[in-house]
Amino acid sequence: MARLRKAVAYRKLERPYTRKSKYRNRSYVRAVPNNKIVKYVMGDTKKEFPSEIILTSGADIQVRHNSLESARLAANRYLERNLGKKGFQLKLRVYPHHILRENPLASGAGADRMSTGMKKSFGKSIGLAAQVRKGQTLLSVTVEKGQEKIAREALRRSLSKFPMSGQIL
Repeated sequence: MARLRKAVAYRKLERPYTRKSKYRNRSYVRAVPNNKIVKYVMGDTKKEFPSEIILTSGADIQVRHNSLESARLAANRYLERNLGKKGFQLKLRVYPHHILRENPLASGAGADRMSTGMKKSFGKSIGLAAQVRKGQTLLSVTVEKGQEKIAREALRRSLSKFPMSGQIL
C-alpha cells in the first residue's frame, strides 16, 4: 500500500504551483489529485451566531489537504455531539491550491537503469496543500453566548491534527 511522505518534506513555503492549463501540452502537471476536503461550512449555515472563536496558525507552513480534512472532522464531530446539528457554524478558512510533487528515486540493485536522476526531476503530483502564513485563520466557529468553552475544546482537538502550533482566540 502506498504511504504518505512525511510532512517534514513539505513544511517550507515555496512558490505556489497551481498551473493547470486546459491545453494538455502547456500544463506541466498532467493530473491534479482529488481534494479530500468534503465541506467547508458545517452546522447551521443560515443563522447568525453572536460569539466567534478562531484558530490561527503559529508558523508559515504548508498544510496538506488530508490534515485539513481530519481537523475539520474532529471539530465537527465534537460540536455536533455537544451542541446538536444546528447549534453552531464551523468554517474552514483555507483552500489547498498548491500541488505537491515528488521525484521518486529508486535505490538498490538495478536502480541505475530505472531512474532518471535529476534529468527530469519535476516530479509527479501526489497531493494538495494550503500555504498558510503565521497568524492566518485556519478554522472559525460561531456559537451562542455561553457555548464558547465547547467551541474552544473543539478547536483544541482540531489543532492536534495540524503539523504546527497555533492559537485559539
